[in-house]
Amino acid sequence: PRKRIRGSSLFSIGLTGLNAAQAGLVVTSHNISNAGTTGYSRQSTVQSTNPALFTGAGFFGEGTKVDTVKRAYDGFLTTQVLSAETKFNEYDTYSTEISQIDNLLADASVGLTPAVASFFEGVQEMAANPSSIPARQSMISTAQSLVARFQNLSERLNDVRAGLENQIKDTVSAISTYANEIAEMNHKISVAQQAGSAQPANDLLDTRDRLVKELNQLVRVSTTPASDGSVSVFIGTGQPLVVGTNATKLVAQASPSDPTRFDVNIITQSGGAITIPESLLGGGKLGGLLSMRSGSLDATQNQLGLIAVGLSTAFNAQHVLGQDLNGNLGTRFFTEPAVAVQRFASASTASPDVQFDDISKLSGDDYKLTFTNTTGGYSLTRVSDGASVTAAGIGLTITPAATSKVGDSFLILPTRYAAANIGVSITDTRMLAAAAPLASKATTGNLGTGSISAPIDSRATHRASCGTTAAPLKLTYSGGNLIGFPATLPVTYTPLNGSPVTLAAPVASIPYTSGMSISMGGAQFTLTGAIQDNDTFSIGPNTGGVSDSRNAVLLGNLQTTKTLLSANGQPSATFQSVYSQLVSSIGNKAREVEVNRDAQESLVQQATKAQQSVAGVNLDEEAANLIRYQQAYQASGKVMSIASKLFDEVLALGR
Repeated sequence: PRKRIRGSSLFSIGLTGLNAAQAGLVVTSHNISNAGTTGYSRQSTVQSTNPALFTGAGFFGEGTKVDTVKRAYDGFLTTQVLSAETKFNEYDTYSTEISQIDNLLADASVGLTPAVASFFEGVQEMAANPSSIPARQSMISTAQSLVARFQNLSERLNDVRAGLENQIKDTVSAISTYANEIAEMNHKISVAQQAGSAQPANDLLDTRDRLVKELNQLVRVSTTPASDGSVSVFIGTGQPLVVGTNATKLVAQASPSDPTRFDVNIITQSGGAITIPESLLGGGKLGGLLSMRSGSLDATQNQLGLIAVGLSTAFNAQHVLGQDLNGNLGTRFFTEPAVAVQRFASASTASPDVQFDDISKLSGDDYKLTFTNTTGGYSLTRVSDGASVTAAGIGLTITPAATSKVGDSFLILPTRYAAANIGVSITDTRMLAAAAPLASKATTGNLGTGSISAPIDSRATHRASCGTTAAPLKLTYSGGNLIGFPATLPVTYTPLNGSPVTLAAPVASIPYTSGMSISMGGAQFTLTGAIQDNDTFSIGPNTGGVSDSRNAVLLGNLQTTKTLLSANGQPSATFQSVYSQLVSSIGNKAREVEVNRDAQESLVQQATKAQQSVAGVNLDEEAANLIRYQQAYQASGKVMSIASKLFDEVLALGR
């Protein structure tokens, strides 16, 4: 027998349509209300038909049902947005921070170039007027201004570093806070979805996605979903931050090798700290801060310190070769910065003694020394790339402690703090060594026309070797040879257009040729002209050198002398060229980061636009949905009204 269509089915069908339309209106209203909510994903109802009723006349529908409410979410597009945003935030942070250094170094009023130029102008002024006290005072004043400029630049860079370190600490703390919030949200989502027949907790999912998005702006994030609705969150190159409902605690702590520098550490359950290498924490604000610190700030301070070390060392080396107005040998003009050595927290061995050796081999790099045995044996590596180096190869001398502990490590920072520690040692104008300590002359009454040049590049320690005030060294021409050389000094002579010839002490005589140069005991001079037998030439202390500026001229020449950055065994850069390279390097890096930031910003906008085209709320579309669901609601209500009237008619037939 055929089944009859139940009279109440029409009413039931209308009711299902009414409920579905009402659900659509609720979801649409929810979308409209959250159109301006950050991170909200548009929601929609998913409907399906109820199982049909079979009759002899066929299957008759039983209305509709709402299966779920889903959110418009595209995992690929969301990942694209996260990837673009974390790179943008890294570049944006780097650009903001490096612009401070770029503006500082390139500023004509506070940069180093005008101060160096002004100082050497003071040296040249003293060279032009070596007996002038005002000229000497001008040189000291310009030197003090130069030192003040070094120290001011160093102080400003320290301010930038302090700001960076504070931001790193705050950012790590924020990352740890986000980790806890995401772990808590994982718990809420798991509970909600398990309690609701595995229906998606859309608003909670949006909240978690927003937290992940905000975390991604601080450090690069990747996520892996789990079957219970939770997600595991990894940062950097894959360091686990959130696994299910468990969050890793991150803390910024002082580096064991440098208490002024923060390292990012994972805090274990036992309370121990595991340092995460900076190279593993790219992306986001934290990645930008760490890259800025190691890539630009450290290099800037090191290069500025390199100039301070090079200038003070080279200037002092020449100044001590001179003679001051009191007739005394020159002393150190600048206070030379020392090499900074910082022990790792676990090191118990006494710090090694590290000194500058060859400043031309300094590169502005930092180094790690690790003891390899108990008798002072060590390995030395460059911090930037881990390459093994030798002390002699990097311009240093290292004297380790007599006894050492295997594994003890020390950080060697040759130039990091040099700009802050340079100073002027001389304040008395009479102590400026403008003159050379040796003088020479041809004896009055010589028959020939021979002449001798003033000795140059004379070593102060050998002044006594070339005679005393009472008895200067006297060279005599006899039979084509020069005689009278000191018995204890080797002599090097170079004939005009010839090659140098070195004779070991004692030297009896050397053949004379006009234009030849002679070097002994650090003093070099030239003999020219026609010399006759018994002509003599004296070389001795410069007893009347008040107006002598030979050493001042050599000091002034240091401005254009290549002293630093040895290449192929020879210095390749002057003080100012090193600074120019630094300014250029920072300027180029600032421009590079700025261009990358602008390009990445465009990628963020494109990725966001694509993602929002799927997940964003379109108010025009929602307004149309309101009308559609309203009409569906009204139509379903009409169906129910007709069913009610029909049912009333059936009842009336029975009366």
